Amino acid sequence: MWALKIASRIVDMVYYSSIPANNRITEKLKPKIFDFITVPRNEVEDYIEESDAVLMGPGLMRVGETKELTKKLLFKFPKKKWILDAGSLQMMEKEWLKKLPNVIITPHKKEFQQLFGARKVSSMAKHYDCIIVLKGPIDYVCSPEKCAYNTTGNEGMTKGGTGDVLAGLIAALACKNDLFSSACAGVYVNGLAGDRLYKKVGPFYNASDLCDEVPKVLK
Repeated sequence: MWALKIASRIVDMVYYSSIPANNRITEKLKPKIFDFITVPRNEVEDYIEESDAVLMGPGLMRVGETKELTKKLLFKFPKKKWILDAGSLQMMEKEWLKKLPNVIITPHKKEFQQLFGARKVSSMAKHYDCIIVLKGPIDYVCSPEKCAYNTTGNEGMTKGGTGDVLAGLIAALACKNDLFSSACAGVYVNGLAGDRLYKKVGPFYNASDLCDEVPKVLK
């Protein structure tokens, strides 16, 4: 929901599909929330086809079904702009990245180590030909050609959901921008929104507050 909330404030149309239980929840919310369209699982490929960028992972369980779904969609639409986070990121195989020309993965330190082992971000981005956003006190964004780092953000952003805001923000920016620029702008803006909130309330804010602050930062 946080990824949807932030993306719907940036792009003209946001589509959402998830496991049946999550889809039922969003269907119940429809009378109150008009910012996105809930898509049945059997129609998701049609909507991927017409979308500029696709975020996959938030809300998906860490189970074999997620791995199968992630692999199926990635390789059916290999040239699509993909942002992989959460469930899909934790269940994927790193070798898949070599076959995808337009992909961003957004791991935190533990997820990075689980996927690649204790190796450098820059070398993994180059070896697997992808863009890696390593989240932490300092965010590192590496493509096969170059790296950048970001120092905005604070301890208030360790709460659950702030990573979903970042993933949705990067995906929204990626719709009309190159992936490296989208990733760099995403971590900077997300962290800057957190810093603005910190000045007002210290670390006592949550992901929903972050969603509300990001548009002000963008303006």
